[in-house]
Amino acid sequence: MRYRRPDVLSTGAAPVFNPVELAAPGALRTLQEDRLRKQVDYLVRNSAFYQRRFAEAGLTAADIPTIGDLRRIPFTTKQDLRDSLARVRPLGEHLAAPLGEVVQIQASSGTTGSPSYVGLTESDVLSWQEMTARALFACGMRPGDLVLHTFALGKGFVGGIPMFQAVQYLGAKDIPIGADGGADRLLIAARDLRPRCAIGTPNFLLYLADIAKDVTGVAAADLGVERLIVGGEPGGGIPAIREALEAAWGATCCEVLGGTDLGCTYWAESDSQIGMHMVGPDHILAELIDPETEELLPYEQGVEGELVYSALTRQASPVLRFRSGDHVIVTSASGADGRPGPTIRCVGRTDDMLIVRGVNLFPSSVQEIIAAIPETNGTMRIVADFAGHSTQGNLKVLVERGPGRDAAEDTALAAAAEARIRNALAVKADVTIVPTDFFSKPGALKVALTLREMPDLPGEAR
Repeated sequence: MRYRRPDVLSTGAAPVFNPVELAAPGALRTLQEDRLRKQVDYLVRNSAFYQRRFAEAGLTAADIPTIGDLRRIPFTTKQDLRDSLARVRPLGEHLAAPLGEVVQIQASSGTTGSPSYVGLTESDVLSWQEMTARALFACGMRPGDLVLHTFALGKGFVGGIPMFQAVQYLGAKDIPIGADGGADRLLIAARDLRPRCAIGTPNFLLYLADIAKDVTGVAAADLGVERLIVGGEPGGGIPAIREALEAAWGATCCEVLGGTDLGCTYWAESDSQIGMHMVGPDHILAELIDPETEELLPYEQGVEGELVYSALTRQASPVLRFRSGDHVIVTSASGADGRPGPTIRCVGRTDDMLIVRGVNLFPSSVQEIIAAIPETNGTMRIVADFAGHSTQGNLKVLVERGPGRDAAEDTALAAAAEARIRNALAVKADVTIVPTDFFSKPGALKVALTLREMPDLPGEAR
């Protein structure tokens, strides 16, 4: 296994970590189609899961010679993979490499059910390292950088060991404390070692900035961090949250996106900060679909849809036409910073979407509105105390008042928040103001913006 790419020290002044990120669309498509044909043939020979799926669809490997033919393949869903894992232990019916060749196992966060366990061969690990290093490089990390690792390092999450491996592969130096090591320890390490980069979830990095001076005697902006690389939850692409992060840390903030079933990260933002580029197009093919009709959508500015992925080089746990559940909006059709592909922002997961009196909305859309109200501290939760994802009632939102704000002003603040939500999202909301620090502070787990039960509220908030 490689700790770092052999030529990594020569990449520091390069515009990208790998020239394939700048490949012309025609050349890239030729490469993708060649790899797709090989991947499909590999799966039909080695994956019991896809052997059955192809037989049920009346397909052979020869029926998928081009990217355009992908639409003939049925989608693979998260539930399909859970069922596969339940049928064949330990890594599912879709494991396509001998178990003896698996050198690493990762787990999803399991936020929508049991975790999914994913196997990787040595080749797969190197592909993950390469793609994630490209993402970190696009966000501004460079060989030799010292990196404060604030993603959780435990529980098999890809923000842990795979992210650590990618930082090393890029030639940077990871400080592997992690969110599970505690906020105080992270901040003391930042004070003592002065890392140039910090990686983590946006909400946790905001929390670290908020307590930095109390813990270290030094404001976050004086710790020397120049680059914040965020992911794992919505927030990095929300203007008010990004502005708060950059102001608190005195650093440039860029975001990344990935998922356990395909890799660690494979979308990343560059200095233009207009959205995330696909940095692993030679390893992953990304389609955009309408989640309702399942029809393909074009990568045109303003188009919204769900990302669907097909692995192109995977050995151990490959997937074809995997519905990621990530709902995105295309921010640019032509990319930026010399990169030819489109750019995107992730607004949430398709299964997180709520339907309020016929209006579709994502919790992150409400978070964006609340974060822009200076009388709050930006922290909110939606209470979806109804069956399923649809309600004919008003949207229930709990919002923390800003530090030092008088509770006597809560009625006016709630009314202002309700008006902003109504004007921006066309839904009526019942906003309840709760005290500062009412909700648990961010930590090793992702912040869940939706609660399924109303929590016990303090008397002043009832």
